[in-house]
Amino acid sequence: MRCEVVAVGTELLLGQIVDTNSSWIGEQLAMVGIDSHFQTKVGDNWDRIEASLRHALSRSDAVVVCGGLGPTQDDITRDVIARLMGVELVTDPVIEERIRNMFGSRGRTMPENNLRQAQVPVGASTIPQQPGTAPGLVCPLEIDGEEKVIYAVPGVPYEMKEMVTGTVLPDLARRAGVSAVIASRTLRTWGQSESGLAETLAERITELDEIGNPTIAFLASGIEGLKVRVTAKADTEEAVATILDEEETLLRGILGDLVFGLDDQTMASVVLDQLREQGRTIAIAESVTGGWLAARLTDVPGSSDVFLGSVVSYASSVKNQLLSVPEGPVINPETAAQMAEGVAALMGADVGIGITGVAGPGEAEGQKAGTVHYATTIDGVTETSTLQFPFARDQVRQFSVITVLGSLRLRLNG
Repeated sequence: MRCEVVAVGTELLLGQIVDTNSSWIGEQLAMVGIDSHFQTKVGDNWDRIEASLRHALSRSDAVVVCGGLGPTQDDITRDVIARLMGVELVTDPVIEERIRNMFGSRGRTMPENNLRQAQVPVGASTIPQQPGTAPGLVCPLEIDGEEKVIYAVPGVPYEMKEMVTGTVLPDLARRAGVSAVIASRTLRTWGQSESGLAETLAERITELDEIGNPTIAFLASGIEGLKVRVTAKADTEEAVATILDEEETLLRGILGDLVFGLDDQTMASVVLDQLREQGRTIAIAESVTGGWLAARLTDVPGSSDVFLGSVVSYASSVKNQLLSVPEGPVINPETAAQMAEGVAALMGADVGIGITGVAGPGEAEGQKAGTVHYATTIDGVTETSTLQFPFARDQVRQFSVITVLGSLRLRLNG
């Protein structure tokens, strides 16, 4: 069973919106064992949308078309699909009532053009999940004697995801006759390049190539490190879980401390969990990162029971007055240590982080752009480190944050 993705929207071609929908859909298709060899982006133009869908249907069994289901004149996906099916559009009274109720529940009057969204090609069915005003569509059709299907879903990510997981993937699996259970688990790693990681796992990858199940794939995630995704197939969910458990244990044995988490865990959430489990609190003093480190921690729900607060001591005077840093040069390991100890004492925290440096583009205190000094203090024991990043300003700050958190994680691990 082959399925490809067509993303509709001129804004995607102009770069006004980044097409994350297609990559997410592609990942979901792979996880349920559906081959997906092509992805296409096309603007809001009838002829080009029709040509893209015809081409996709000529080489694939199914197409997921994302976007173009809104109420405005340029939302023509449903119209193009009706032409491909050779049928008319008719108003679905259930969908019409649902849309009217959505507006009524918000105390708003429904614009009449929203009724366009209640139009459905004859022979198509609507997707039960409908978090917004745009219904998704399952549109069966025949091309040169072969049965095909188009799934039309909105471009709004949360609406699209609910429809894909709730209807599209199960329907594809049914059509493909997939009875096996396919699942994935992702090991999150930090501190090694993709080539280095592949070299470390080379022997295991060779073994798995011969076995065929499970499989391993690398997914680069920028400052979030590298993901090692393990995918397994079995007859039952329990059997799949057993395979994934065994492979995770084996890979952790090979990779050691490079693995910091699983699936949706982040470095920040892992560090917070460690602190919580150890009954410790943390406070932060930032200079070069300007509050980004604190922001990463507070992005995690529930962080307030561990994270006490931060001092963004960008000016030297703030370092001197609040953190007891002596007057003089402030871009050095000693200052980072004094910041960490000072903020821990100021807030009564068990753990403190201090970070100072030069984000760039110019030098400061005779030190090159990209120089970063940081310190962690745990129960009064302080360690310092110095980094030199060859990046632009924002990247220096971003990599500083993840590196400091990674270093703290290892210290908390003992």
